[in-house]
Amino acid sequence: MATTRRAFTGAALAMAAAAASETVAAPRKLRILILGGTGFTGPHQVRYALARGHQVTLFNRGHEPDAWNGQVEELIGDRNTGDLKALEGREWDVCIDNPTTLPFWVRDAGKVLGGKVAQYIFISTVSVYAANDKPADESAAVLPYEGKDAMAETQATLVASKGELYGPLKAVSEAEARRQFGASTTIIRPGLIVGPGDETDRFTYWPVRLAKGGDVMAPGDGRDPVQFIDARDLAEWTIRAAERRTLGVFNATGPAKTLTMGEMLAGVSGAVGSSAKLVWVPESFLDASNVSAWSDMPVWVPGHGDTAGFARRDIRKAIAAGLTYRPLAITAKDTQVWFRSQPAERQAKLRSGLPSVREETLLALWKATPR
Repeated sequence: MATTRRAFTGAALAMAAAAASETVAAPRKLRILILGGTGFTGPHQVRYALARGHQVTLFNRGHEPDAWNGQVEELIGDRNTGDLKALEGREWDVCIDNPTTLPFWVRDAGKVLGGKVAQYIFISTVSVYAANDKPADESAAVLPYEGKDAMAETQATLVASKGELYGPLKAVSEAEARRQFGASTTIIRPGLIVGPGDETDRFTYWPVRLAKGGDVMAPGDGRDPVQFIDARDLAEWTIRAAERRTLGVFNATGPAKTLTMGEMLAGVSGAVGSSAKLVWVPESFLDASNVSAWSDMPVWVPGHGDTAGFARRDIRKAIAAGLTYRPLAITAKDTQVWFRSQPAERQAKLRSGLPSVREETLLALWKATPR
């Protein structure tokens, strides 16, 4: 994983050099502190910030030393153990907190950075919302934390919860960000983040599978809405939000206009030059066959019932604040190119979607089902 991630960061560095000649410099040079910076969106943030002429500092555990060839300042510490000494006595114009789910990470950052940064941008998630049954904006209720002590939660307890704590702890972290940084806080709630560099394959499955051709199982009837955001669009807008000192809470997903599952798969298919035939299978058959929305059928959830609002989040506020989107075709093609650049063992098994043998079995069963 470290080798793959370093290769991705190296690619982002090359992109930074190319983008510098294409990206307009920001009106004011910022001192930007990025907590993390080595995951999925972080390298895209760094690339864009450098291209805009900003001074970037990364704070993380140092697993990828000098990945940016001296173009960024790298500070070493460990938020799990409370080691933030490298941040003491320093000031920045903005801090972008990418990887945080645990509230004590935000609390500890506030102790060191309170009064030392003019803006704190916390990357949260739409998973904080308490309900998904109807379209909602940023004012919708968030999930309550029902444990004993949110500040005592750790990576181990988060993992052990199998995702149950993720939304509630993000919501507590949002509240802690406001407590620590007050009116200088920006909270960004992304939906599904996709594009080159995604190690979950929660979108990647579709360009890879469609490029293989043949009959492709597709969920529902194609009319359910979908929402996602290219990691590069999210990263670049985050930097622009820092430049403009955009404050408040924002749903950050896309695209700008409603997109159905059918339209998405048609767009992806066209982008990768696929000759595949989509076989739309009703939700009732998927349920009976234990085919899960989101994991077995990536991006998709039923557009009715308890998930009617899941892919209908109101994003007008973020768009008004400058969020823009690449065309779907670019995201799909770039994702395919990135995936094909990975080692053979990485390409051998997608981490989301139906394995080939299972898909073939299910398609045969569906075709044999009387209708």
